[in-house]
Amino acid sequence: MNSEAIDLYPSRGGRAATLSPRVDPVVHAPAEREPPVARALITAYEEQGFLVLDELFTSAEIAAMRAELERLRGDALIAQRPEAIRERETGALRSLFRVHQLSPLFAAVAADPRLVELARHILDDEVYIHQSRLNYKPGFGGKEFYWHSDFETWHVEDGMPRMRALSLSIALTENHAHNGPLLLLPGSHRSYVVCTGETPANHYQQSLVKQEYGVPSDACLWELAAQGGGLVAATGPAGTATIFDCNTMHGSNGNITPDPRSNVFFVYNALTNALRAPYCGLRPRPGFIAARGDIAPVVATPLALDRTN
Repeated sequence: MNSEAIDLYPSRGGRAATLSPRVDPVVHAPAEREPPVARALITAYEEQGFLVLDELFTSAEIAAMRAELERLRGDALIAQRPEAIRERETGALRSLFRVHQLSPLFAAVAADPRLVELARHILDDEVYIHQSRLNYKPGFGGKEFYWHSDFETWHVEDGMPRMRALSLSIALTENHAHNGPLLLLPGSHRSYVVCTGETPANHYQQSLVKQEYGVPSDACLWELAAQGGGLVAATGPAGTATIFDCNTMHGSNGNITPDPRSNVFFVYNALTNALRAPYCGLRPRPGFIAARGDIAPVVATPLALDRTN
């Protein structure tokens, strides 16, 4: 049977928590192809499952993005949209999805060659935006997000067939060790973590605030941490970009410091890896979480701030 016709990464549905081997490449481009960044960085990405590029964007570009972040946060009409996800306790804006469609500036950032060419190389395909969002983690009140593999959720709940996607997060504020930075488990991308439990209908309405299904067991996390030698915090000044494989285990702590921690986040999926029916047998999640149907490859266009105002 064609491997594309079967579920290569089953999870939940009464299965026991365990680690299973990854069957997809990490870097899909042929080894002889020249990458858009230093080859050593691609090698590190393949080995660790993530890559941090210091100050990829200029101070002027970040200033424009931060102004747009604040404009969107203060827009009363945006606040009423389903893309606006709020904290349970305070009602504060936690995430704003589909920002590449809500904002011309972030649409231009998502199409910038610094991002698109890297995604195309790693995935060896034309790419489209599977998901985009702004993550707001204000000082004193930004909540944690528990350990998870994005691919497990995208596969089970969205129908992403293979591990041929990556996430790219741009720091809009300084990410330091104490304000809830992204935490990653090196090498975890090489194992698929099978999770327990059934998937509730409309799970996204809870999981975008606090995920309770598709969560790895403590035993699996212990094993992944031991294999990779611990964990890494993705820190750096505003403008730093963190690229990580769709199956890399990651999470973040709450932010009890005065310093906000905000990021814009784009998920690039290979065009040939477009979504199918969810593998949990439920209805697909909304398009603002997982693009399906009318998708188109991103056209790489250099960011020009005077064209995004």
